[in-house]
Amino acid sequence: MPRAGLSREAVTDLAVQLVDASPDGWAELTLAAVAGRAGVAVPSLYKHIGSLADLRRAIALVGLLELHRRAALATVGRSGDDALRALARALRDFARQHPGLWAATQVAPGADPDDAPLAQAAADVVALVAAVLQGFGLPAERSVDAVRTTRATVHGFIELELHGGFGMPDDVDASFDAALDVLAAGLRVLAAR
Repeated sequence: MPRAGLSREAVTDLAVQLVDASPDGWAELTLAAVAGRAGVAVPSLYKHIGSLADLRRAIALVGLLELHRRAALATVGRSGDDALRALARALRDFARQHPGLWAATQVAPGADPDDAPLAQAAADVVALVAAVLQGFGLPAERSVDAVRTTRATVHGFIELELHGGFGMPDDVDASFDAALDVLAAGLRVLAAR
């Protein structure tokens, strides 16, 4: 019998809290830690989740849905450089506030049918990014390159920041703005090819 107050959603929420406790929370997630936070034995979790992989999918889905919501709100009504900056700042803010969810959103869904909702949520985020980048006048055949370049630039900066990679005393926000200047210039070059 499931424990009163414990459900799939409650287990997922507890796991989200655990993974968001540190930038390495996603990598360190265990069912034992979730069970400990819930005050139950590990076998009790199986009444609500199928496995650690199932729980990871649930966490990643929560992360992708929230990431999409925030990115959409930040970019609506904007275009070009303004939309790119709003998107990048929304991603960075999300990662700083939810480092574990951020890490969970970086894992590409597999082909397993159980991954279908996750794959759709990931596709929605990619489509939103691609729509923002269309403001640079990119030809359709350059869309994937632009999305990958944007992701690599923003993700790389965020990961370095989250894991203490910027030790110099210079303003990190100013460096992030500079990275976005370079990215926007590169997108314009890509659009002109």
